[in-house]
Amino acid sequence: MTRQAALFDLDGVLLDSGPAVRTALVAVATCATATAPHRQTSHRAPCAAPGPRSWLFSVSPIRTTPAPAGGTARSPPRCPVRSLGVLTGLLALRSVNVALGVVTLHDRDRLSWFLPPALTDLLDVVITRQDAPAKPAPDGLHAALARVDVQPEQAVFVGDSPGDMSAARAAGVLALGATRGWHPPSALHTAGAHHLLPDPPPASDRPSCIT
Repeated sequence: MTRQAALFDLDGVLLDSGPAVRTALVAVATCATATAPHRQTSHRAPCAAPGPRSWLFSVSPIRTTPAPAGGTARSPPRCPVRSLGVLTGLLALRSVNVALGVVTLHDRDRLSWFLPPALTDLLDVVITRQDAPAKPAPDGLHAALARVDVQPEQAVFVGDSPGDMSAARAAGVLALGATRGWHPPSALHTAGAHHLLPDPPPASDRPSCIT
């Protein structure tokens, strides 16, 4: 039987780095405020942080871990996976011998804290911008498929940006647009998405086996 592959963009599709980035920015701002000389500050209200994005199901909450008294801050928190629905879906694909991979713009040296172990263990290949020219070039998708020995016509790529859709089209794989990212569905469609993935159901509508 010809093997198939499912490739994914990382941030905005399988996980969300937004909470981790905001946590890091708050930590930096707090340290700067604590050590800087007193000065008059503006009373403008802070900008609201963008809401979490999701593809299959809601993002697991992320909690900050304060540094112990007299100690140093701990490593940045890993980015939350798209909850149990994502892991369940990936496990189902693995069970029928579908190769799983990620093609991301992130640096490889960040992945040790960026990727949760539960997700890393399910992936057959991860391609970063150190491994191939960045999307929308198709090189990263081609590199991932070569490593798992799957032909483009037997693969899909799930992304949440026009660049992801362009890369998938150029690589000859099926382009699936995740519509809960930063870009509207119309932008994904214009960029060449073959199909748009629907929004996740509300929590009350989820099957009991994955709630």
